[in-house]
Amino acid sequence: MLKRTSFMLLPVSILGLFSFTWPLFLPDLDNSFLHGDNAKYVAALLLPVALLLFLIEINHGALDARAVALLGVFSAIISALRLVGAGAIGIEPIWFFLILVGRVFGPSFGFTLGIISIFISGLISGGIGPWLAFQMLAGAWVAMFAGLLPKRITGKMEIFLLTLYAVIATQVFGILMNLQLWPWLLGTDTQLSFVAGDLVLANLHRFFIFHVATSLAWDIPRAVFTVILIITTATPILVTLKRAKIKLSTKTSEHLTSQKVA
Repeated sequence: MLKRTSFMLLPVSILGLFSFTWPLFLPDLDNSFLHGDNAKYVAALLLPVALLLFLIEINHGALDARAVALLGVFSAIISALRLVGAGAIGIEPIWFFLILVGRVFGPSFGFTLGIISIFISGLISGGIGPWLAFQMLAGAWVAMFAGLLPKRITGKMEIFLLTLYAVIATQVFGILMNLQLWPWLLGTDTQLSFVAGDLVLANLHRFFIFHVATSLAWDIPRAVFTVILIITTATPILVTLKRAKIKLSTKTSEHLTSQKVA
C-alpha cells in the first residue's frame, strides 16, 4: 500500500511541514498567509488530498466498500473519543486509537483517517477555527508514522514500542500546534516573540522557551494519558483490529479474483 501512495504522502508531508515552519525560513514574506481565516486554505488542500488517496486505494483494490465503511466507523469512534475530556489538561483519548489503527492498517489508511476523523470531530465538538487544518495534518502524521513502525515487532515489545512512540508523537503534536501559532501569537514586543529576519536557530531558541513555559502542562498529561490507555487496552484492541484487517484483506482478494474470472 505504501509503495503506491508514498509518492503522494511524501510531498504532501513536506508541504505540510513547510506550512508549520515557513516563517522561519522565509522571514521576509508577509507571515499572515496562514493566519486567521486564511488557514482554511490549508484545509481546502488537505481534504482533496485525503479524497485522492481514497480514490487511488479504491482503484487499486486496496479499499473497497467495506474498508470505506470501516474508515467511517473509526472516524465516528474518534469523534466520540474527542468529546471525552474535550482536551482538558491534555486528556485526549483520540491519540491512542489513531496510533493503534495506523499501526495495523498502515500509513496511507492512517493518514486519511487522521485528516477525516479530526475534521469531523472538530465539527462535532465545535473546535472549528484556524487551528483545525493544522490539527488535521498533525493528527494524520501521528497515525501515518505509527503505520511505518516495524511490523516484525510483536507481543510485549510491540506494546513497549507503541508506548514509546506515543510519548514522542504526542509531544511532537504539541510542538507543531504551538509552532503554527507562535509567530503571531505574542506580537513583536516580547523577549520570546518571533523575529522576522533573525537566524533560524535564534528563533527556534525563543520558540522552545515559549513552548516549555506555556504547554508542558498540557503535553505531559497528554503523553501520560495516551501511554496508560495503550498499556491497558492495546493488546485486545490490536487483536481485534488485526482480525478485521485479515477479514477485510481476504474479502478484498476474493472480490478481485471474482472480477478477474468474470
